[in-house]
Amino acid sequence: MRLSRRTSIMLAGVVLATGIAGSGGPAEALDPAPGVTDLTHDIDQILGDSRLAPARAGVVVKSVTTGEDLYTLDAGKLFAPASNTKLLTSAAAIDTLGLDYRFRTEVLTASKPGRQVTGDLVLKGTGDPTMLAADYDALAAKVAQSGVRVVTGRLIADDTWFDAVRLGTDWAWDDEPYYYAGQISALTASPDTDYDAGSVIVSVAPGSAPGAPAKISTTPETGYIKVDNKAVTGAATDVTVERQHGTNTVLVTGTVAAPYDEWVTVWDPALYAASLFRKGLANHGVRVLGATVHGAAPQGAAAIATRESMPLRELLVPFLKLSNNMHAEILTKAMGRKVSGAGTWAAGLAVTTAFAKANGVQTLRLRDGSGLSRVDALTPSGITALLAAVRGKPWFQTWYDALPVAGQAERMVGGTLRSRMQGTPAAGNVHAKTGSLTGVSALSGYVTGADGEPLVFSVVSNGYLASSVKDLEDKIAIRLAQFSRSAPVDAAQPLRAAAHPVADLECSWVKPATC
Repeated sequence: MRLSRRTSIMLAGVVLATGIAGSGGPAEALDPAPGVTDLTHDIDQILGDSRLAPARAGVVVKSVTTGEDLYTLDAGKLFAPASNTKLLTSAAAIDTLGLDYRFRTEVLTASKPGRQVTGDLVLKGTGDPTMLAADYDALAAKVAQSGVRVVTGRLIADDTWFDAVRLGTDWAWDDEPYYYAGQISALTASPDTDYDAGSVIVSVAPGSAPGAPAKISTTPETGYIKVDNKAVTGAATDVTVERQHGTNTVLVTGTVAAPYDEWVTVWDPALYAASLFRKGLANHGVRVLGATVHGAAPQGAAAIATRESMPLRELLVPFLKLSNNMHAEILTKAMGRKVSGAGTWAAGLAVTTAFAKANGVQTLRLRDGSGLSRVDALTPSGITALLAAVRGKPWFQTWYDALPVAGQAERMVGGTLRSRMQGTPAAGNVHAKTGSLTGVSALSGYVTGADGEPLVFSVVSNGYLASSVKDLEDKIAIRLAQFSRSAPVDAAQPLRAAAHPVADLECSWVKPATC
């Protein structure tokens, strides 16, 4: 097969260097295996797509067996990685916190508990993103079971385990109402088992007749948000659901013909969580006479009810499969709290950065744990170095299993890759992390070649104007699954392999389960 320009230049350089060294060996001995030459040609062809003409793309393919780079393009250049940042965050969190790490939520009081708590009742969180309304109700039931019937003081929402900075540096202001950019708090709640902390589900359904007001409900049922319903029943569903900045008023406009759900963030998750707990207390016959306020548990306060989350080994599944931004940020602050006693982004990012540098990522800039910041920057070579390095960690298999798996339809297996590369050699083979922002796309992870050779790869694109370039990532991953050092592959085959266009936004941004 004809050599690509990149391969020809590489070989010319090797021959020149060998001549200077005076090895005298035949030039033919320096030729790479035919499968490697063929791979280079095919990836060059994929990256020659016109959609990348105004953009930047960085690619590294590395053999885990030999450590050699089989393909590189701008390997050491910095790119906005989007959710590929979660590869670093999740690995650092496991290494720092441990697979058995659990978040704890407690109910405390400084007075001796009895039928009456004299003084305040404190609800204290450490960042648990898995707390549902039912879990706060269960905590309230434990308080009632202890014999408490009246609290003479206030209900204190204690979220001081983390600092009071709720939104990440560089996050776009217009993302703030949406669940993927929820406020980060040590005391929070999720609406369902996707565990999108700090959000509620607003459901919009048709009314009784055309032109009638739409029916609105929330999951969980809560009075914490106020709905301004201007939506009406119509012939088509075209609905906007948006929380107004700085408030908990949700404006619903447009027309609805079929049920529609939107995940919306709350303003101040700590007070929201406390409202769910207070409702649970009332349901179980416990009256709190004072108001609900922010505060900290007093010295010496004792726990009368406790709830622990699932271990981190289980949380990794919704975190990585669904690319949950809030999990990444909560774990970042949890790392900072453990290592330096400060539940801040700065402290947590210092932990992730140190871990990354110790595992091959020498050039990076981190502003958050999820990749939502457009100032985050990683190199394809750094990402693949990390992917190769962590294979030796005792926790690797658990982490690897939590990555999305190409073409696997089950949501908590395939995750953000479940509708991609179906029916190809990459299906069930590629374990990789996706990444998506407007004009940013990434796919980095693991694939086994046709001869059983394990490979790591990273494909990152920035600055494209097209709706999506994810099909190009898929073509490269499929081609890697076909890779054999000894046998060329029909160049047309991987270019035909993507069965259908791939949406620009990964499933974590497009909530419905049909994504």
